[in-house]
Amino acid sequence: MGSSEHLAQKPQIRLVLAAPRGFCAGVERAIRIVELALRKFGPPVYMRHAIVHNNHVVRRLTRLGAKFVNELDEVPDNGTVIFSAHGVSKAVAADARRRKLCILDATCPLVSKVHAEVARHHAAGRHVLLIGHAGHPEVEGTMGQLPPGAVTLIESQADADAVAPPDPGRLAYATQTTLSLDDTRALVDTLRRRFPAIEGPHKQDICYATTNRQQAIKNVAAAADIVLIVGSPASSNAHRLVEAAHRGGAKRAVLIESAADIDWSGIHGAATVALSAGASAPESLVREVVEAFRRRYEVALEESTTARENVSFNVPRALAG
Repeated sequence: MGSSEHLAQKPQIRLVLAAPRGFCAGVERAIRIVELALRKFGPPVYMRHAIVHNNHVVRRLTRLGAKFVNELDEVPDNGTVIFSAHGVSKAVAADARRRKLCILDATCPLVSKVHAEVARHHAAGRHVLLIGHAGHPEVEGTMGQLPPGAVTLIESQADADAVAPPDPGRLAYATQTTLSLDDTRALVDTLRRRFPAIEGPHKQDICYATTNRQQAIKNVAAAADIVLIVGSPASSNAHRLVEAAHRGGAKRAVLIESAADIDWSGIHGAATVALSAGASAPESLVREVVEAFRRRYEVALEESTTARENVSFNVPRALAG
């Protein structure tokens, strides 16, 4: 082999894809609702907030004719409005009905389950402690299922240690569906220790997809020199995957929106890279990352699978068929 050929030889790298990764059933359903609505009603259809937390998905749907708005007053009379996968408050839903807008609800059914739980607890006279992140649309939608003051938000260990509910004997908790399993477990343990009578969900509120993706990345993190998580900076579950990678022993874990965000100087010298994607990140972005590695490296590609997912959710009846 000549010296020039030797210099052109790509370095080798092992790329481990964690599975499951990427779109969950709730995200797939939400995107499908937008696509079907555009096909049935024609553009524009209006989305209150991002349908899911991924800029690439939002841009693609915008090109198809979707319009994203912050509030309902931006939707014209007789318009079609889609509520995002994160859910909305009762006040927002009531306002849409009052204006006689055509409503398509893309709320993830697992978020709707949490809404039903907090409504049941409130009807039974219990104050609700909601574990979640302030300002996240899912949290705003869940808190908005009940009257003001009926829910107290627990964001941290300090909150769990200090919360003073009106009646400790009539108390319940629920959680945002996209949280860290480890952090949430610690907060729930604190609440159960402080309030032995507290009621909780029959099954945990953190969704199957969040659980599976966090476990999958933990399984490969320790053996990797660097972990890359594909996802939007606005995505709660993508940030939780970065945290799960660190807990799993990752030397370094980084959130990227796409292959364009990879800091190749940080990859230099790595023997093994682990890769996953948040539940609102399309698999096409993962494939682009793999191809970007192949342009620079001789890639040994592996897949590490910890669970098989076969969950699917139906679209609203108005769009079925």
